[in-house]
Amino acid sequence: MGVAVFVLVALLFPTLAFLLSRYIRTDRHDPRGETTYECGEEPMGDAQIQFHFQYYMYAIIFVAFDLVTVFILLWALAFSDLSQLAKVYVIMFLGILLVGVAYALKKEEIIWI
Repeated sequence: MGVAVFVLVALLFPTLAFLLSRYIRTDRHDPRGETTYECGEEPMGDAQIQFHFQYYMYAIIFVAFDLVTVFILLWALAFSDLSQLAKVYVIMFLGILLVGVAYALKKEEIIWI
C-alpha cells in the first residue's frame, strides 16, 4: 500500500507542477530576458567558443575524485568496524580507481607506464 501511494505521488507531483507552471506563468516577453546574463554586464562578442576536450576530461576526473573522496572519508571513519570482506572491497575499489587514473594520465601523456 505504501509503495502504491509513493508511486502515485511520484507520478502526480511532476505532472501537477508542470500543468500549474503552464497556467500561472506570464506570457510577457522582456527583451532583457532574451540576452545572455553575464553578471549584470552587457554581453560582448560571440559566445560560441570551442573548448578543448582536455578541459572536459579534467572536469570529469575532478568530479569523480570528489565523489571518491566522500566514499573514502566515510570508509576511513568506519574502517575499524568493517569486516575483512568490506576492507577487501575498499582496496579493490581504490585499485580500480588507480588503474583509471593511470589510464587517463597515460592517455594525456603525462606519465609513462
